[in-house]
Amino acid sequence: MMNLKDEVTLGKLSLLNRVLFSGFLLVIGLGFCASGAQILMTHGMADGELGLTHKDIVYSYYGNRNGSRLENALNGKMKLKAPPEVNAVLIEWAHKGAPESEWNTIAPLINAHCSKCHADDESDLPRIEKLDIAKSMVKVDEGASISTLTRVSHIHLFGIAFIFLYVGWIFSMAEFNHTLKVILIGSPFLFLILDVLSWWLTKYCPHFAVAIIISGFGYAIAAFIMLTVSLAQMWLPRWTKKTKSEN
Repeated sequence: MMNLKDEVTLGKLSLLNRVLFSGFLLVIGLGFCASGAQILMTHGMADGELGLTHKDIVYSYYGNRNGSRLENALNGKMKLKAPPEVNAVLIEWAHKGAPESEWNTIAPLINAHCSKCHADDESDLPRIEKLDIAKSMVKVDEGASISTLTRVSHIHLFGIAFIFLYVGWIFSMAEFNHTLKVILIGSPFLFLILDVLSWWLTKYCPHFAVAIIISGFGYAIAAFIMLTVSLAQMWLPRWTKKTKSEN
């Protein structure tokens, strides 16, 4: 059996490797913070108020079926994109069933306040400056579309899996309780699968929204522990001095 002194631990890494791994972990940490901010600004505004709640999750994936997609967007995450009086006109148009006879009044408002983002070819937002697409937005809000869920699912599964592969590999060299280390390295992958699966389940049953919240907190906590412990053991004297004393 390999002696602990013979194992490659974070405190024993060369300066070059510690700088390399620390740079990666710091960037990943900032990426998680940016991701959290982005979630607050999108899903967190689904009910029109800043702050991520169970209702926001339900509205994002299952939809708010008491109103149309256009009305819910203008009362929610798009609430601040246009003045209240403009939102009121667009919502009233939606309540009327989006009559084409009023398009000459509605189109200039959309072009002035919405087209900057919605007409961007690189954006996934619907091109609501077009009448047929705008009319489709007055249908009942059924949350995320199947095409959106499919696209976002494969991006998350591929991208985040690689992040946790490298974070887990670095953390595997930490001096830590073996059982807890196995749990911390493995749990983010399980939480990621649960998270993406719960998007699809919530699309059809809003009760699964709680699973999205649990999985999100789950791999956020695991990531925080692994990043913090790894950075600490690469730079704090408590671990790096061992290398000098052993030499």
